[in-house]
Formats: sequence, structure tokens, C-alpha cells
Amino acid sequence: MHPSLIAEIPLSLYIHMPWCVRKCPYCDFNSHELAEGQLSQELEQQYIDALIKDFATQKEFIQGRELHSIFIGGGTPSLISALAYQRLFEALKSQIPFQENCEITMEANPGTVEHDPFEDYLNAGINRLSIGLQSFDVAHLKRLGRIHNPDNAKSAIQNAKSAGFQRINVDLMHGLPQQTVAQALDDLQTAIDCGATHISWYQLTIEPNTVFYRSQPTLPDEDVLEKIQLQGEALLRAHGFVNYEVSAWAKERPSQHNLNYWQFGDYLAIGAGAHGKVTLPDGIYRFQKTRMPKDYLEQVPAQNLQFKVIADDDMPFEFMMNALRLNAGLPSDFYLKRTGLELSTIQPVLDELRQKQLLDQDVERLKCTEQGRLFLNTVLSSFL
Repeated sequence: MHPSLIAEIPLSLYIHMPWCVRKCPYCDFNSHELAEGQLSQELEQQYIDALIKDFATQKEFIQGRELHSIFIGGGTPSLISALAYQRLFEALKSQIPFQENCEITMEANPGTVEHDPFEDYLNAGINRLSIGLQSFDVAHLKRLGRIHNPDNAKSAIQNAKSAGFQRINVDLMHGLPQQTVAQALDDLQTAIDCGATHISWYQLTIEPNTVFYRSQPTLPDEDVLEKIQLQGEALLRAHGFVNYEVSAWAKERPSQHNLNYWQFGDYLAIGAGAHGKVTLPDGIYRFQKTRMPKDYLEQVPAQNLQFKVIADDDMPFEFMMNALRLNAGLPSDFYLKRTGLELSTIQPVLDELRQKQLLDQDVERLKCTEQGRLFLNTVLSSFL
């Protein structure tokens, strides 16, 4: 791709913190239980050192750009101290300039014993929190293997607000084992009442390599799931939340980091199992770091990544898989700007989808119709 196009592609950074206190039965992320339930100061320092060295191996991917956003995921990133994050950010800033008001999100769990005061994280430079609550119902929290209780969950949001955080995302799941419509709606209402400004509201799915996959809990039937979805959406809209992506609802500002993913932007990646995507003059690449923390620590600063180019034939699906998750879609010229390929190469597919009323008729925008959003997988399969 021409350097002038690359210069216009936002560049983000994903940081993976792979440890947690307890592995949840539904979780298929790269997370590993700590034997003592706490991260030692020595291991924390070793990992931060490794992240800094890891980032240095990716400097050639920056190509003159500033850092658009940072997302710290896990695991449980709030197991890492605020002081450690401050040291990490200072090291990163010595290698790449941060954009003004760079969005820096940290995932956090409500358990009060796992993290420093929220104010310390805000002072370290983190300006957005994503709190993994999943539910406010005590029985559902127990079934999900969560270590917090409903009071912890409510206090986490309130403490974040009191600390000065203005942007607080809450993760909530619905379609939980034995969950009723009323219980699902109560979870949403509680998050709203507590002051969440962004809600990631998604249905529980049973993934391979999880405890739930082996035990197969009984989930609500299709009729209940549909009522939860429709009534939950109506409740969120009534309180001023906008559904800008499949499972993302914002009352104020959408997640800038996640928007960059869905707009097919670039993102560097550091940490065990972290995934990245970069655009280079000779192609667009995805890469992944080794998953096990022990292996990651031993291999850094070597470039311990699996690097794979996205073939031109795969580009339509790769682009649309992200762009069409956005309810507003993307301007049509983003296809050229983000892939380097002419939109005319997929015009027959676009024409067919518009004829079937699955894609919006506005040729200046790549956007699903309401029907297309309901059958998004069918739409995406057209680009394979």
C-alpha cells in the first residue's frame, strides 16, 4: 500500500495481561490462574520489562504515526499495579507520541482486593474503565464462577465515578443459565442506575475449551432469548443509549479503540497471546504472540510472533467482517483507504446484496439494512 494511505490509518495498541484470580467456566480467553491469587512484585516487574522490550521490536510498524488508543485486556489487568502502568506508559511515550486525549482503557474486575484504588489508575494515565460485571444477580454470578457479589459490582461503578472516571463501560451478559426476562432487564436497569456510560451487552455463547462446553448448562429457550433481546434494546434506547455496534451501546462517546478495530484500522500488540494487525507497503499482516506467559517471558525481546499476510482474495471478508458490525457502516471509500484495493473488485457482490435488500441502497456507504443485520453471517459469507 502507498505510504500516503498508511499515514492516514489510525494506529492503536493492545496490551494483554494474562493472569486472573480464577478462571471463569465460560471464558475462552488467554487467561491463567495465579497460584496464590495475587501477582508478585517480581513477576509484575519482569512482565512490564518484557512488554517494553516487545514494543521495541514493533517500532518499524509505526511508520511515523501517533498512538490513537490503548486497550489493556486480559485476564484481569487490574491485578497489575497503577505504578507499573505508569512506568509502562512512560517507556511507550519514549518510543511513540500519543495523540492528544489518547483513549486508554483498562479492563477491571469488581473484587476490591485485586487492584489499587481507581484514582491511582486515573493518575497513571488510564482514562476509561471497562468493568467486567456480567450480572448483578447473586445466583447468576455464582453459576458464572465470578468472585464478586452484587454489592461489589455496584460499588465498582460508584467508586470509579468518585475517583474521577467519566467514561465507564460495563460488560453484561444475557441468556445466562436459568435467566428470566425480568432478571436480564434488571441487570441492565441496575447498570444504568449506577451510572454506566457505555454497556457491552452480549449473549452468552458456549465456546470450546471451556468448563461450560464440557458441562453444557441449560440455557433459556429461543422464545425467552428473543424477548430479552427486544425488551433489553427498548430499555437501553429509552435511557438514551445508542446501539452503534452489534453488542455495544453508548450513552455518550463510543469506544474509540474498538471503533478502530471495526473501521479496519491498525493495532500493535504486546503481551502473551496478543493479536495485532499492521499495514505495510507490501501488504496487510496479522500477527500473534506466543500464548503462555512463561514462554513469552523467555522469548522476549526476540520477535516471538506468528506473522501472516492477508491475501487480496481474503480482504473483502476481512474488511466487511469488521465494518458491517457497525450499525452505521462505513463510507464506501474506506475500502480503498484501508485495504488499498478498488471497490469495483467486489461491486457484483455489493449489487447482489442490495438487490436482496440486505445492504443499504446508498452507494456512498457500506451498511447493512435492518434485515441484513439480522442475517449478518449470510451477508458476510457472500464475501468469501
